[in-house]
Amino acid sequence: MTRKPIAISDSANFYVSCERLFDPTLKDAPVIVLSNNDGCAVARSDAAKALGVKMGEPLHLIRDKVEAHGIRVFSSNYTLYGVMWNRMKHRAVC
Repeated sequence: MTRKPIAISDSANFYVSCERLFDPTLKDAPVIVLSNNDGCAVARSDAAKALGVKMGEPLHLIRDKVEAHGIRVFSSNYTLYGVMWNRMKHRAVC
């Protein structure tokens, strides 16, 4: 019997992690990535979660929190995330 390899990936905050690859100053910063049309938080760093930013929370409701705590806000970049996801899958298989 041939066994196929399996991989387990802990991809918490994946979109935030992708953004951090290109900007090392984000390492310990509170970061959120927004949904299409920059409506809601769809990814949050641990620091942003600690500040009380909830998943799916609309940006217009947390604007004061973003400004008060210097939360870095990014528009989602699904092309980048797709490329990084494919690279991660490829490395897991190789």
